[in-house]
Amino acid sequence: MVLFINRKRIFLRNSDCRNYYFYQKTKMLSARFIKCTLKFKRPSGTSRGILTERNTWYLVVWDSESPQIKGIGECGLIPGLSMDDRPDFENKIKEIVAGINNHLYWLEEGLTDFPAIRFALETALKDLKTGGERLLYPSEFTENKSGIPINGLIWMGNYDFMRQQIIEKIESGFRCIKLKIGAIHFDDELALLKLIRKDFNEKELELRVDANGAFSPDEAMEKLKRLSAFYLHSIEQPIRAGQWEEMAKLCEITPLPIALDEELIGIHEKEKIGKMLDTISPQYIILKPGLLGGFGQSELFISEAEKRDTGWWVTSALEGNIGLNAIAQWTYTLNNPMPQGLGTGQVFSNNIPSPLYIRNAALWHDPEKGWDLSRIIHE
Repeated sequence: MVLFINRKRIFLRNSDCRNYYFYQKTKMLSARFIKCTLKFKRPSGTSRGILTERNTWYLVVWDSESPQIKGIGECGLIPGLSMDDRPDFENKIKEIVAGINNHLYWLEEGLTDFPAIRFALETALKDLKTGGERLLYPSEFTENKSGIPINGLIWMGNYDFMRQQIIEKIESGFRCIKLKIGAIHFDDELALLKLIRKDFNEKELELRVDANGAFSPDEAMEKLKRLSAFYLHSIEQPIRAGQWEEMAKLCEITPLPIALDEELIGIHEKEKIGKMLDTISPQYIILKPGLLGGFGQSELFISEAEKRDTGWWVTSALEGNIGLNAIAQWTYTLNNPMPQGLGTGQVFSNNIPSPLYIRNAALWHDPEKGWDLSRIIHE
């Protein structure tokens, strides 16, 4: 254990468990953060490469007068996708911790370029305000009386690997499946879809695909036409983000609905959100609070989308159970009956034990299970 003291801040580093603590002792709020690495149960393929692990940072906030009550938020990065994926990311967390009593500034304008940290701070403060029990939005969901319908996620891989995942999801009762595409040969991906549709028609099983921007604008329409033969619910981000005119052309004549995902990242102002939606006119948008900057920012997207009759649903951004729990509780309050993308908590082998569990293709919350926060909270 190494101790560094610099004026009002105390920096403790435990080199074995890689936990970092920053304290600012005041009469109001104090905070610290802890960095952990979540391990995937099996390598998970995306168009940006194979994922075997991901780093996540837990932000812990408490009132100095009641230190036993702690609010916890989570910020995780997706390399090559998150705006926060930059060299000064951890320094920014240290700055937030040192200036935690300026939290209103951080939430309103100070973290525009760090949406994952803003999401974590918003969650931690909300958790602290509601008693530090990870009960941010009490509802029938948090009482284990109602679940949230979710889609089954199929990771990229070779044909046999993806086929086995599909069989497992269907046998588990999922009636909405999302396939990551763009990594193997397109004809093999079409063969997988044909295999599914042979046994399940579009009324029996909803199919979504996510290209993560893998198609070029020149080839996208032809591929959309071939995909439409399998009566898909939608395709996420067929071409990479930032090509508004090309995406608008696709959305105008597409044979299957298009959902924007990465396209939303980095857009903050209400006016620019409206301009993006008016220019592209997508059929759906997908909300990831950890990539957009929290719940308030996500609700701004929802409001602007609904003004234009644009559909939407919520997914996680591969957060661990702290972040997923917050997103799920918030999502339930939105009363969106569509299957949401909230089944990612089971992909990690060392996720924090929590009340979340999956039953009958839905995410549930059992308060009797409780939390094991020993890796985060050290009294």
